[in-house]
Amino acid sequence: MSRINEFRARLLAREPLMGTFLKTPSPIVCEVLCLSPLACVCIDAEHAPFGRMEIDSCIAALRAGDMPSLVRVQTGTAGEILTVLDAGASGIVLPHIMTGAQASVAARKAQYGSGGRGYAGSSRAARYTTKPMADHLRDSAQSTIVIAQIEDAEALENLDEIASVEGIDCLFVGRIDLTISLGATSPTDAIVVDAVNKICAAGQRHGKTVGMFIPLTEDCAQWQARGASFFMLASDHGFLLDGARALAGKLIDKT
Repeated sequence: MSRINEFRARLLAREPLMGTFLKTPSPIVCEVLCLSPLACVCIDAEHAPFGRMEIDSCIAALRAGDMPSLVRVQTGTAGEILTVLDAGASGIVLPHIMTGAQASVAARKAQYGSGGRGYAGSSRAARYTTKPMADHLRDSAQSTIVIAQIEDAEALENLDEIASVEGIDCLFVGRIDLTISLGATSPTDAIVVDAVNKICAAGQRHGKTVGMFIPLTEDCAQWQARGASFFMLASDHGFLLDGARALAGKLIDKT
């Protein structure tokens, strides 16, 4: 089975999965990342300069390399959700989910049916009219991933109602925005760590996968012990900088 086809099942089974963010609107970078053992690539359309065509071309490259693709959309409007799923993304990451009602509306917009996304058989997701409607409806229902990003102090009061929403597959901790929202100065402050623990506990109570960004990769094990299984860390920018620093460090300074 392909990486794309099995990704949602692995996510829901809470297998340990590691993905990364794509900040550069380049299908070539996507091709390179497809050669890695990462579980997925998340196109960061919230914070990086991705237009509709850039999102489309990057998803196409990731699909060609059998790499599951998530898109972190800007605001989670119906139009944004429709665009990325029609382009063939494996799923969406919804920023700033703060209530159960907000999560429910967004989850509905990611699926076909009453109140959901409009159907088009001409999309890449439907193989440009070559996939029968019944097959596309079935496959979309089975494989579309919806991730609610928890990154606001207000959301902490509504964790149970968010986590109980049918159609939300994963609670993802946006650690940096959560830090700012809580008035903290570091993502390792006690108030932030306590909030992340509460999100993990809510996921456990409602049988939902918990994912997160963490500042230190060596902390993965401790958060896995607390119920997290999905990590999206670093980015293509980070890989470039890390590689450049490592290369520059090969020279001995004799001055």
